[in-house]
Amino acid sequence: MSVDNVKKIIEFIGDDPNRPGLKDTPDRVVKMWQEIFRGYDKKNKPKITTFDNGSDGIVYDQMICDTGNFYSHCEHHMVPFFGRYWFAYIPAPKGKILGLSKVARIVDYHAAKLQVQERLVNDVVQDLYEALHISKASWNKPLAMGLVIEAEHLCKTMRGAKKKGKMRTVHLIGTFKTDAAARAEFMDWVNKND
Repeated sequence: MSVDNVKKIIEFIGDDPNRPGLKDTPDRVVKMWQEIFRGYDKKNKPKITTFDNGSDGIVYDQMICDTGNFYSHCEHHMVPFFGRYWFAYIPAPKGKILGLSKVARIVDYHAAKLQVQERLVNDVVQDLYEALHISKASWNKPLAMGLVIEAEHLCKTMRGAKKKGKMRTVHLIGTFKTDAAARAEFMDWVNKND
């Protein structure tokens, strides 16, 4: 993206890119887009650190959860959508466990491009599942994994329908998908941590 392109956008919307308040705006927009769309550069993809389950003397086979916020941009209108995510997994007793910050880093990486929420939830789960399921063997794959993303989309709030609201997407693997009690435990945790 060049500064000249941003100047043309400012002119297109009916303003003067040379007026005092907008003089430095094209430079700032280019720098901002390099930051918020960093997900297109594969060099920015975080390394997903994993550890052998039980390496510290504790074999963990219960639900491990993480939650946080994220910001992305709608690929249809290039305006922000933002909200929260809830992630959980049940590691295989002889498998791997994730490093603490890796879920947030992977969410942020995939959110840092033009997105739809359905692809975002899928991409995050795919990367984390692959990091934990390091071979074709079934004994080391996570027993369950789930991600819920709930976001407000400004393409709905500030234009078009002009209605405030949130969209929720859910991606489930393993026991969270096949076992009603496990799924209910995960979703109960999500709903209590709204």
